[in-house]
Amino acid sequence: KTISFLGCSIQMFSFLFLGCSHSFLLAAMGYDRYVAICNPLQYTVLMGHGMCVGLVAVACLCGFTIAEIITSLVFHLPFHSSNQLHHFFCDISPVLKVASHHTHFSQFVIIMLCALVLVIPLLLILVSYIHIISAILQFPSTLGRYKAFSTCASHLIMVIVHYGCASFIYLRPKSNYSSSQDALIPVSYTILTPLFNP
Repeated sequence: KTISFLGCSIQMFSFLFLGCSHSFLLAAMGYDRYVAICNPLQYTVLMGHGMCVGLVAVACLCGFTIAEIITSLVFHLPFHSSNQLHHFFCDISPVLKVASHHTHFSQFVIIMLCALVLVIPLLLILVSYIHIISAILQFPSTLGRYKAFSTCASHLIMVIVHYGCASFIYLRPKSNYSSSQDALIPVSYTILTPLFNP
C-alpha cells in the first residue's frame, strides 16, 4: 500500500503517542493496585476523581511530548529516493532504515527517549508490586491472597506483553533491525495488548 510522507508521520506520531501514553497508564494502574491492596481503607481518598484525571492527563502529556520529539527527529532526516517500507505501518526502525543518513545525535535521543518511556514506568510498576507482594504475603487467609493476586494478574500479563515487545522492538541498535523477522512483533503487540488490557 502507498502512504504519503505526511500520512506516514501522522501514523508514526499516533502510534508513538498511544504507545507512550499506554506505558505511563500502566504505571498509573500499578499505583492504583498498590493503593487498593496496601491502603484499601484510604482508596477513595487517595484515588479520587481528581487524582485519576491527573494521572491520565500526565500520561497523555508525556506520551504527546515524547511522540512529538521522536517524530520530528525522524522526519527531519533526508530520505533515499526509494522509500519503500517493508513493514505494516510507519514505525521508527523501518523509517530510519530508509533514511539516507542520520546523525548519531538523533539516534541517541530516540533510543534514550524510548528507554525513558520503558524504564521509568517499569520501575514504578516494580516498586508498586514489591509493596503489593509484601502486603499480600502478610494476609492471614489463603483466599485473601488468591483474590489479591487474581486482581493483579491481568495487569501483570499486560505489563509483560507491553514491555517485552516494546523493549525488543525499540531498545536495539538500528544495525540489529531485520524487517522480515520483526514485522510480526508489532502486529502481535497491537493485538495482544488490548486483548489483555484489564
